[in-house]
Amino acid sequence: METAEKKLHLMGTIIIVWVKAKNPQDLLDMAEKKLIDYESRFSANAKSHLTNINDNAGIRPVKIESDLFELIKIGKEQSLIRNSALNIAIGPLIQAWRIGFNDARYPGQARINELLKLIDPADIILDETNQTIFLKHKQMSLDLGAIAKGYFADKIINYFKSQQASAGFISLGGNVLTFGDEPDHLDGMWRIGVQNPFLPRGNFVATLKVLDKSVVTSGIYERKFVFKGHTYHHIFDTSTGYPIKTNLESITIVADKSIDCEIWTTRLFGQNALKAVEILNKLDGIDGVVVTTDGQMAYSDGLKKKITLVQ
Repeated sequence: METAEKKLHLMGTIIIVWVKAKNPQDLLDMAEKKLIDYESRFSANAKSHLTNINDNAGIRPVKIESDLFELIKIGKEQSLIRNSALNIAIGPLIQAWRIGFNDARYPGQARINELLKLIDPADIILDETNQTIFLKHKQMSLDLGAIAKGYFADKIINYFKSQQASAGFISLGGNVLTFGDEPDHLDGMWRIGVQNPFLPRGNFVATLKVLDKSVVTSGIYERKFVFKGHTYHHIFDTSTGYPIKTNLESITIVADKSIDCEIWTTRLFGQNALKAVEILNKLDGIDGVVVTTDGQMAYSDGLKKKITLVQ
């Protein structure tokens, strides 16, 4: 079997895809086509099938392909869980604040109060039979940014497996998924760095040894906005309409599926660091590392033999 790697600039980030197979270049070319297709259909920031749903909010149901329907269904189910910071109906808040974009702004309390009426995930109406999505109120909008990259990573790796590849790797920004043996280490384990949130990208607080796992990091350190001396980040508390108040600077989740990593990085951002680790220690097959705003680090029990701290 041969290996090949491809670097892509898509979805606002750098994507690296590697595969070991009889025809690795063919698999990488198809992976690129799939990722371009996902971006064109799932993006909330371009004319896409997702924006067609948003444009028809309060007007009519929109029929969509099964994969986008599947992701929205997963997103709605996760968004309805109590005390979770994940909410795919958060589009109106994202667009009002625009944190992470050049035109970021503070929308004001009156506007925030209006938007809070438009972000209830229970108002996303799914019709399984007809594969349609309907947003109950005008100006509602979906944003799948919290879970889409994990979904894409799982799809690409599952495609590689279906083509009898023996190993593969995909990195979408802070989202990594591996399968099969890593070629440069005798133990076959992949070494994945956990970003130090206080230093430039590529500086790590720890390294994780993983096999057939996904590693996803989410944090408040890259997308920020300063207004009248206050710093606001991009992860919102949908009960207040403001960025979540937390002592978490970043959280890294390790799980079998990348979408599960995405779900838990967002769900746990509503917790303080100690509570997040406490929850992780009770979960089956989900582990994680937290870094606090004052630079402390902790990790779940399942990572004790898999983590190396960077001094």
